[in-house]
Amino acid sequence: MLTVIKYKMKKEIKKIIEIEEGINVDVNMPVVKINGPNGSVEKTFRTKAINVEKKDNQIIVGHPNATKKEKKLIGTIASHITNMLKGVKKDYVYEVQICSVHFPITVKLEGNKLIIKNFFGENKDREVSFKPNVKVSIQEDIIKITSPNKESAGETASLFEHATRLSSKDRRIFQDGLWIITKQKGKNT
Repeated sequence: MLTVIKYKMKKEIKKIIEIEEGINVDVNMPVVKINGPNGSVEKTFRTKAINVEKKDNQIIVGHPNATKKEKKLIGTIASHITNMLKGVKKDYVYEVQICSVHFPITVKLEGNKLIIKNFFGENKDREVSFKPNVKVSIQEDIIKITSPNKESAGETASLFEHATRLSSKDRRIFQDGLWIITKQKGKNT
């Protein structure tokens, strides 16, 4: 009989992220706060397995005896921190287009809510709330969403699109609604 022995490869894995000048980083695990010229972003990482620390002008994400699982977590946390560092320098921008083929849709802002009126002739308005750290502006038939937090900007754009989703109609014919047309791809320059 053949027995297979599985060995877990354990080694020290670290990712080092450089902090640019003019950006403040406060690491107090599980919370990482980053302040920059464009605003501030805060994220809570709910893992005790990964070490995140700030030394000089670097953020070090790592684990002394990492397995495959910890290696994946290190990469994910490092990506989140990199996105946060980019966001405090330059906003993430999403654009949502207002499409009305069958009925004219009216969209307006009231505080932290987007009000959608006359969607497919409905008498009741549709309301979408969004986070206060997201800036939303309407220019003709384009809704522009900006935020230093990539997750908040993307979530807001998705909420707007989802608010006008119709499940019982053919989307090729009934194209009314709000649709994400542009979003920032991976590298933010």
